[in-house]
Amino acid sequence: MKYLFTCILTILTLSPFTSCREDFPDVNEPEKYPGYNYNEIFDAYWNGMNNNYIFWDIDTTDWDRVYREYKPLFANLSYASPEDAGKAYTYFKKMTRGLVDSHYYLTFTSPFLKDSLPIWPSEFKRLNTPEYDAYLTYEHMFYSLPGTYLDRGLRGTTFSERFQYNINAMAGVRDDNILYFYCSGFNLEDLYNSPSDNDVKDVLQYFFDKLIATDDIKGIIIDVRSNNGGAAGDLKFLLGRMVDRDYLVGYTRSKSGEGRLDYSPWTPYYLKTLPGAKNVTAPIVVLADTWSMSMAEILPMTVKVLPNGHFIGERTWGAMGPLGPNTDTNSGQFSTSFFTLVYTSSLMYKYVDNKIYEGIGFPPDIEVKYDQQAINEGRDPQFEAAVNLINNVK
Repeated sequence: MKYLFTCILTILTLSPFTSCREDFPDVNEPEKYPGYNYNEIFDAYWNGMNNNYIFWDIDTTDWDRVYREYKPLFANLSYASPEDAGKAYTYFKKMTRGLVDSHYYLTFTSPFLKDSLPIWPSEFKRLNTPEYDAYLTYEHMFYSLPGTYLDRGLRGTTFSERFQYNINAMAGVRDDNILYFYCSGFNLEDLYNSPSDNDVKDVLQYFFDKLIATDDIKGIIIDVRSNNGGAAGDLKFLLGRMVDRDYLVGYTRSKSGEGRLDYSPWTPYYLKTLPGAKNVTAPIVVLADTWSMSMAEILPMTVKVLPNGHFIGERTWGAMGPLGPNTDTNSGQFSTSFFTLVYTSSLMYKYVDNKIYEGIGFPPDIEVKYDQQAINEGRDPQFEAAVNLINNVK
């Protein structure tokens, strides 16, 4: 992708983002800056963000002010100095702390920063909020919850080659014909269609068999609490089996050019039904929490569109922007000589209500807060609220 420096003339609220100044650098692809000094390192990063970042029209960060403020600071740093590498880390942390993209993080190639934590602005913000909640543990999801609330079930763990981490899955049934499914991440379709046997495939098959065989389903609980997201195709793979028609759930758009505010039109985004799907009319309840991210947010947003859909739990993380190669979208992640990866969304996602929830998270229709004392006692108030809702729907 070839970048061009584009001046966009506009009025009122867009004007702070569109100024063309002679003191800004000529645009170049971020990876083509040599990176022999911090001037080049800063320019590569600033230009990459200027052109690739998808959220400039809703982000409150003044990117031109960032250039004017931090360019002189980076110019005073020595590339050979470990101490100055630490200063650069601090500068990048401050520059990015207000970004709305909650997928966003930075990893480094610098040998001086190899032991440094990635810069992840949304995590820094979350860990410092008064309403911070703990992450639900593997032990609770795999053992305590099913042991207390389910009559039959199957659990399994499989390593995802695509995402390079384990995916845990659990499916179960209650005697009141409420079906339950939990996963810790999304790569379900790939694992299910794998030619090799794996535990997650077995769990999915168990759940799908119960979905088809249970004629009098009273309700379905899909649990994506503390789920970090993953493959977008899993939305259709999982929910497309439960609906008999397509549903409009939102819109996406990308960058149409190299200018900061060059955007494509909004494109409708649908939940598609699968051939042979069972139209579930019983309540479908999603459990999600403050640690539900990305696809684990799109899923409750999608379920809420369904006439029988409900979302119980807490406001989600706020990272809805889909990810993909920037060669396809003129936006998204990139690398430089200094950064292994600038990880940022490729598309902007707008919900069917025409609101953008990036950076603020999606709210539940029934809020049930995390309760550490109840968890310690082996109870799960959020799960109990889901069962109560299903049992009281008329």
